[in-house]
Amino acid sequence: MEPIVSIIMGSTSDLPVMEKAAAFLDEMDIPFEMNAFSAHRTPAEVEAFAWEAKARGLKVIIAGAGMAAALPGVIAANTTLPVIGVPIKGMLDGLDAMLSIVQMPPGIPVATVGVNAALNAAILAVEMLALADQELAGKLQAYKSGLKDKIVKANEELQKVTYKNKTN
Repeated sequence: MEPIVSIIMGSTSDLPVMEKAAAFLDEMDIPFEMNAFSAHRTPAEVEAFAWEAKARGLKVIIAGAGMAAALPGVIAANTTLPVIGVPIKGMLDGLDAMLSIVQMPPGIPVATVGVNAALNAAILAVEMLALADQELAGKLQAYKSGLKDKIVKANEELQKVTYKNKTN
């Protein structure tokens, strides 16, 4: 089994956030890899990874980073594959990382999800992959229908909650 998605994090301390992406990709039966690379501590390895990613069969890269958050942008600068950046909460509640990732120069886009939103990054990656994979599109549709079902059920449960002045 060869990976088609790569999950990259700046350090293994980001794993509690990034494992949400891994769990969703696993649920969707998408082969993926996980690695830790640092744009500042291992720049040559990051560049080599990005240059070789497409030739290795990868289709989407999810890159999580905090603080200066250069990792997604450095990867995007060295590949034509779509890169999805996940700002990791650290300093300034992750706002610093989010702004670092979202403010890329023209020609080097990085799709950016919310702070610590690795699950949304994985869902976006699956949406990209599903454009060319009908079976995966079906799995994604089932997942999204399940989200609706959760809210419908929650609303039914709320109807059972009583308060003196609650009208529904």
